[in-house]
Amino acid sequence: MSRPQVPRLDRKPLIALVERANRALQSDMVRRAHADGHTEVKMAHNSVFGFLPSDGARAADMAARAGITRQSMGEVIRDMVALDLLEMRSDPKDGRAKVVTYSERGLAVAGDGFGHLTELERRFAEEFGEEEYAVARDVLDRLVGVLDRLASEEDQTPSSAGGSVG
Repeated sequence: MSRPQVPRLDRKPLIALVERANRALQSDMVRRAHADGHTEVKMAHNSVFGFLPSDGARAADMAARAGITRQSMGEVIRDMVALDLLEMRSDPKDGRAKVVTYSERGLAVAGDGFGHLTELERRFAEEFGEEEYAVARDVLDRLVGVLDRLASEEDQTPSSAGGSVG
């Protein structure tokens, strides 16, 4: 009896390209942070640097935007608080909740990182041309929109699985 074969695409799957680009960008950010003297920065910290607004945010909101669990985000935040990159304060709107903000040191590290991102964007535009790079950014942004819309549509479609047993 032969085993079924997994179908193969005639080119590298989009998900593999996007994942590789994501890992390369994230690694580059950590490498640059280390080169700038911020040797405490870890790859996991990118989930905070990429999703913490300058005025702060709740950990649960950051986790949702980053697409990770609240527990994972909490672990990264605790690590970054211990490294004096972040601070946690009571939320003035809800005393039971905490708001995560950058410490003064964290603002400096984040500032260096965003400066590097600005330089990367300039280099990408130079490498590919302004127009082609703008198209690449637009397509990625639209791709996320399409996937979000499809997920929303699926969430609204009643499932035939898991019906009640009478």
